[in-house]
Amino acid sequence: MKKVVVSGATGFIGGALVRALAERGDAVTVLSRRVAGVAAPPGGSVVQWEPEAAGDWHRALDGADAVVHLAGEQAVGARWTRAAKERIRASRVRSTEQLVLAMREAQAKPAVLVCASAVGYYGARAPEVELDEGAPAGTDFLASVCVEWESAARQASELGVRVVCARLGIVLGPGGGALAEMVKPFRAFAGGPIGSGEQVVSWVALQDAVAILLRLLDEQSVSGPVNVVAPAAVDNATLSRAIGEALGRPSWLRVPGLALRARFGEGAEPLLTGQRAVPGVLRRLGYQWVFPELEPALRAALAAG
Repeated sequence: MKKVVVSGATGFIGGALVRALAERGDAVTVLSRRVAGVAAPPGGSVVQWEPEAAGDWHRALDGADAVVHLAGEQAVGARWTRAAKERIRASRVRSTEQLVLAMREAQAKPAVLVCASAVGYYGARAPEVELDEGAPAGTDFLASVCVEWESAARQASELGVRVVCARLGIVLGPGGGALAEMVKPFRAFAGGPIGSGEQVVSWVALQDAVAILLRLLDEQSVSGPVNVVAPAAVDNATLSRAIGEALGRPSWLRVPGLALRARFGEGAEPLLTGQRAVPGVLRRLGYQWVFPELEPALRAALAAG
């Protein structure tokens, strides 16, 4: 049994991870802005925290075996005002800095920090360019946030903590996340590709995302960045067609890029661009995907949802 502290534990990915940790017998401490209404996992607890400020919650990390940091304000599908950009950056970078500070203060420090990042680290790239974990960072807003985010996490390595930066693709699963928003126009018979439809979507099924995070917690030989993606990235047109087929809905009504830019401004760019992240580290580990292909993953998620 491990003692695992999880931030973002009430979110789409975090909730599934907490359930998996509890099912295998780990004692999970949930860090949450609010305690009321948040149920403690079996054998675990809920601790109120302020992600960007020190407080009594720091003590929750003393004696923990592992920390998983998944908290962060939604960045895709929002208008990036100056204030929104600062919230997006602070929710990731400052919260990570606080977690590392709490580890620094701890007498018994965690052995590992698995910190979320995103394939947006690579910025907008041409569809044919394959990006493993050694590829350079992009230069756009989300890429710069990911660079700072990962840099903050790596500070824990100075304390003897193994640090893994999980560069997550779009996570597809039942009951929430990106897929819940994607299917809405299709259910209304108004779905289709976004912009040109040529932008690459690096995705991963929720079941695989959770299994990979568990593997990263346990695999002591792994540190640094890991692309948490399926091996078969697709373009947006293919994704749209697959969603339409899974729902039995048409998928021909294209969403113009101009309309998205009018609605979201700079915040439309992650929807209109993409990157082909490849799971180099996971392949070397011999990870076997539950859903290596898009269509079965979509069918399973939509049936369960």
